[in-house]
Amino acid sequence: MKSVNFKNILQWELPAFPKGTLTFTAQYQSYRKFQDLCTSTAFTECDFSSLSKYGDHTLRVRAEFADEHSDWVNITFCPVDDTMIGPPGMQVEALANSLHLRFLAPKIENEPETWTMRNIYNSWAYNVQYWKNGSDEKWPITCQYDFEVLRDLEPWTTYCVRVQGFLPERNKTGEWSKPVCEQTANDDTAPSWTVAIVLAASVCVALLLLGCSALLWCLYKRTKHVFSPRNCLPQHLKEFLGHPHHSTLLFFSFPPSDENEVFDKLSVITQVSESSRQSSGNSCTPGTPSGQGSSELVPKEGANTQGCSTPLLLSLATEGHQSGTPPEQTPNPELSDSRTSKQPQS
Repeated sequence: MKSVNFKNILQWELPAFPKGTLTFTAQYQSYRKFQDLCTSTAFTECDFSSLSKYGDHTLRVRAEFADEHSDWVNITFCPVDDTMIGPPGMQVEALANSLHLRFLAPKIENEPETWTMRNIYNSWAYNVQYWKNGSDEKWPITCQYDFEVLRDLEPWTTYCVRVQGFLPERNKTGEWSKPVCEQTANDDTAPSWTVAIVLAASVCVALLLLGCSALLWCLYKRTKHVFSPRNCLPQHLKEFLGHPHHSTLLFFSFPPSDENEVFDKLSVITQVSESSRQSSGNSCTPGTPSGQGSSELVPKEGANTQGCSTPLLLSLATEGHQSGTPPEQTPNPELSDSRTSKQPQS
């Protein structure tokens, strides 16, 4: 029986038989009755990995040819005691004057990936050997956990490491793993797996804080909207006021005023003095005072028409904006300024 990590393979030798090709039948005993597992097979082995890991099992095999067959050959097998422990996995990382080791217990056949040999046996340990590359001197250590650090090593030196499973209660050892050689460094950098764990934890914490902040912000906005809703302008009015040309036109087109305010019509009449007429000569331009409304030039009766003696009539008219009707007209006050020029004495 060849059994490694509960991978149970029953093997036998092919006997010399000159008549022809032989076939074989292998059975196991279950509840005092033998059950066929491999029937009329031409192979010289049969897989018994489906057997229970605990208890003794009786197995048997025989050769067959046509109607003839040999006697049964029996064997007793207890998987938990007789199976061999395969080589563990190992990861080695070199740092300053040290090697960081991580061990992986052998996996069990026909079981989930997380189920290893360490789950079957109560006592489990690792035997570790390490040595300088090219040297025959080996240093052994035994560790109970899946992690180990080899300290006080020489920097810039290549060390080789191998490991095997060990059962202290049964005093049973497993197969050695293949040697892994790494060169030590001369800096105090942290292991990559430690950096990865710290980085992953930091990312998780940052995402958690971001999620909490977003949740609190949403709650704040919803609470503010419920208890103090704000008035919003209609969309079309927002678009109208948002245009610079429209907002400027609206500001100058509708000056602020009282609804009850009424504007009267005002006419101002001025007369150009004689001194101004003499200085202007035959050609002069009457000035128009600045103001809002309309201006007219009206000649005054009885006035001298020579030169620029035409009086100026300025009238300002503005209608009130109340209910779309013009305000009542009041008598226009007339302001006149009569100036008499002194006649020169002869």
